[in-house]
Amino acid sequence: MSSVEQTYISCPYCGETFDTVVEVLDEDQQYTEDCYVCCRPIVFKVQVAINGDWNVMVFRESDA
Repeated sequence: MSSVEQTYISCPYCGETFDTVVEVLDEDQQYTEDCYVCCRPIVFKVQVAINGDWNVMVFRESDA
């Protein structure tokens, strides 16, 4: 089962905070999207707990 969720993140490069949409799946995932402000690649790591709670962490491409 998956769901689409809206969340706020801060770009690890420019620090700008913006809202984005993530698809939360039944398992952890990682993907890359460009920052809407500075256009640098942000690595998103979506972690899903057994109870369905989820968390998004963002990293610079070189730190992931």
